[in-house]
Amino acid sequence: MFSGSCFTLKCNQAQPHSAGKRLSRPKASGAADPEFIDKESEQNAGLFKRRLALVSGVSLVSSFPKHGLAVVKQGLLAGRIPGLSDPDGQGWRTYQRPDEKSGGHGVGWSPIIPYLFSVPPEWEEVPVSIADLGGTEIDLRFGNPKEGRLFVIVAPVLRFADNLGDNATIEKVGPPEKVISAFGPEAIGENVDGKVLSMEVKDYSGRKYYQYELEPPHALITATAAGNRFYLFTVTANGLQWKRHYKDLKRISDSFRVV
Repeated sequence: MFSGSCFTLKCNQAQPHSAGKRLSRPKASGAADPEFIDKESEQNAGLFKRRLALVSGVSLVSSFPKHGLAVVKQGLLAGRIPGLSDPDGQGWRTYQRPDEKSGGHGVGWSPIIPYLFSVPPEWEEVPVSIADLGGTEIDLRFGNPKEGRLFVIVAPVLRFADNLGDNATIEKVGPPEKVISAFGPEAIGENVDGKVLSMEVKDYSGRKYYQYELEPPHALITATAAGNRFYLFTVTANGLQWKRHYKDLKRISDSFRVV
């Protein structure tokens, strides 16, 4: 019916111009006024267009399978999902890991306790590849080509010990010296001996965080544990970025929390 209607409309519109001639017909008594006919044609054409739009809309909706709209909505939940807040007065935004974010951890992972941190203006999420250093345990990357970059490693505590349970703390994983020796290489890609400039233990809302500053290469590392996960938050920069943006990089590092 749809095709036939289009064909009929196209043919009716084409007839007056065929062969560039007008056909002379005797005017029947009581024939409608030409102007009236033109207006009526316009109205019919408008009605046809409205019906065509309605048919197209129905066709589009009917093309989805049952619960199709729900399927589309679910599809948006997988992979990278924005978790950034609106900027504050200084342009800084807070990222909180969405509950729906699947990450690259594979099937069978228990829910990950969310974490958050703040970033300056123009820092954006960067796609994560399983070929990266850290593989599937890298949960997130952010960066700004002119200022620096960061990444978050989320690893199961069973990788370190089998007696930490489902309510691990960083103290159970080990003291600060042991943690940076064991996991520092995952952050900077090389041994950390002689590179640790400072080491601190901070307490936020009852959770301990180990914070380190390394150079070279320049890196600020925060480590903690929650649930059955170990979290390693690393902010890195080259020499020029470190010199120009150290204050902001330190603020990013200090903002990391598991919530």
